[in-house]
Amino acid sequence: EASDADVDFAGGEFKVKGTDKMVTFGQVALTAYVPHNYPLDKLEPGLNETAFYDPTNFTFPAGTYICEVEIDPATGQVRVDRFTAVDDFGTIINPMIVEGQVHGGLVQGIGQALMEHCVYDRETGQLLTGSFMDYAMPRADDFPAFTIGHVCTPCTTNPLGTKGCGEAGAIGSPPAVMNAVLDA
Repeated sequence: EASDADVDFAGGEFKVKGTDKMVTFGQVALTAYVPHNYPLDKLEPGLNETAFYDPTNFTFPAGTYICEVEIDPATGQVRVDRFTAVDDFGTIINPMIVEGQVHGGLVQGIGQALMEHCVYDRETGQLLTGSFMDYAMPRADDFPAFTIGHVCTPCTTNPLGTKGCGEAGAIGSPPAVMNAVLDA
């Protein structure tokens, strides 16, 4: 019996202005899924919302990657001794997910720089390294423990101040490895 303009939401509660009437969000959600009290043929059960956000501009994460390698002079075998990655992803919502994304990207990029190699038959063009039996994939024992850090410069083009992090490790790690090898 209240106009939607008279209802405020704060602290998980819907309150009618100027009264002591209130209902919690939990009560609203439960009621939304119990259709036997609905007006006939007026509403579908549920509490769903869909929205699309189209930012006015892009986000630009940045970072610095440092790799230290040892190279066996007799064999040319490269071993990554230490790897440090520091990124600016703006406001980080879930640090555990971000750390996992960076770790995975670092492994992918280091693997690309040092191990992965497609070989094709010169006569037929047939891929010869088409399975994991003959295509070198990086494994956990190929890497040291990574040192990861973050700085936060909030993004100005979205309301949360967030920036992308999904491919950062895979973009910064190959050149860091290549430069370390060249320096060594």
